[in-house]
Order: sequence, then structure tokens, then C-alpha cells
Amino acid sequence: MIDIDLAEVRNWFGFGVAGNFAGHLEQAGEAGDFVKVVTEGYAPKGIFPWYAPGRDDFLGEFPLSSDTILLPATAEGDGPLNLQIEPEVGVACHVVWNGDTVVRLEPFALGAFNDCSIRRPNAPKISYKKNWGPASKGVASQFFEISDLTPDGPTADMRLVCYLRDDGGQQHAYGVDSPLVGYSYYGEVLLDWIVERLANQKGSADTPLEDVGALMVASGHPENVLIGIGATRYTPLGESTYLKPGDEAIVRVYDSASSAASELRQVVSTG
Repeated sequence: MIDIDLAEVRNWFGFGVAGNFAGHLEQAGEAGDFVKVVTEGYAPKGIFPWYAPGRDDFLGEFPLSSDTILLPATAEGDGPLNLQIEPEVGVACHVVWNGDTVVRLEPFALGAFNDCSIRRPNAPKISYKKNWGPASKGVASQFFEISDLTPDGPTADMRLVCYLRDDGGQQHAYGVDSPLVGYSYYGEVLLDWIVERLANQKGSADTPLEDVGALMVASGHPENVLIGIGATRYTPLGESTYLKPGDEAIVRVYDSASSAASELRQVVSTG
């Protein structure tokens, strides 16, 4: 395991993958946002930014915390703050540049990531739902040290699980306990696809996507990135339940081949 130093991560670029787990966009009510995005086969819908160091707009706000999700500020006339946990795997990668082009992503760690989102109908871009300031995203304080993401490699037995403990102390399964290899795109296939998208996804006014590659260049060619590779499916409760003050969001990556599975259930149940 390696410690995630949030002071260091402030220099990293952060982006996510949309539509990389079958059924999630439909559950989140966001499938309609992508009707004009054409993909091949089971490919994800695209990539989107959630943190761009050095920018002077909302994307320049550092959103990560390992212990807190802060509710966004509200203004008169705002709709309800429908915040939903997005249980994901976060992959940390070194970036190899050739001029202004990313030519390779080299993974070195992965861990639990909560790409917490506001369900804002008609938001012009995905990023408008992703970063509302400090502590709007959750990340584990420790990651597994991993350089091999092949489906039959060291992550083959790893799974992602998500629980909600409400303010009354009741624990609920929020996300479906899922294998990492259950992502539509995973391993080198996913990393190669992301590199291609960084070069060629330009975004347009009629899609929720943006030119993430250009944003990375504008952020000074960051040496590292943290990528949320996609949210898994919700349980019926997770699909219909938004976060309230006092709730606890629990997202964990664990190795099902070890004793971690039973230990995890005990840790979650006892707090």
C-alpha cells in the first residue's frame, strides 16, 4: 500500500471516464445527455475533467478529501441538492508527454474513489456536476501499489463495494459489489482508449464532453493524473437515495482472495 498525500495530489490533474459500467448512466438519469455521442461497441462515452490545477474557475478548486464531503453552498432559487455517491476505482498514472500530446499513461496505484456528483438536469457539461469546491470528492488515504492492470494480473480478484450509513446509524448497500474486471474497458485497453481520447476528443456544444487534453496542456503538462475509471451500478436504494447531512459514504476496494472481505464487513458494521 502507498499513502496518498493530498498536498502532492494538488499538482496532479483529475479526470473521469463516463459510461464505463453497463447500466450506470441509465440509473443516474444521465443517459439522455449522451444521445449525440457515438461510440463503438462497449466503449465508454468519453472523458471529463473534475480538477485542473492552475485554472481560475471552478475546475481550479482542489476537490479531494479522505474523510469529508461538504455540501455545496445554495442560493435563492436553487433546486434541491441531489448529491449521489459515485463508487469508483481511482487509478493514479504517470504521464508520458511528447510535446503537447500524451503518448502513454503508466499506472502505479489504484484505490477507492467517490466521484460524488450533483444531479443537475440540463447542465451543459459533465464537469458542472463534479466540482463545487473543497471536499466535493472522496479518495482513499491509501492505494494499492499496482503497475499491472491486465485482467488476469494482480487486480483480478479485486472488487469495489459501497455502503451508506445514515444519520441514524443504519447501514445500507448503496452500490453493487462489483469486480474491477467487470468494467466495460479495463487494463491496457482502457488506458490506450484514454490516450486516444486525450488526443482526439474535442467536445462540442451539443455534447457534455470537453477537450480534456487541451486542459491538461493548459495546466502545465502535469506529470501525474488521477483517473476515476467509472461508477459501478447502484442498488435500488442507491439509485433512489441522495446524501443528507450526517450520512457517511463508504467506498472500498478490496481483494476478495484475502481475508479482507470478512474484515471489511466487520469494519463497516462496527464503524
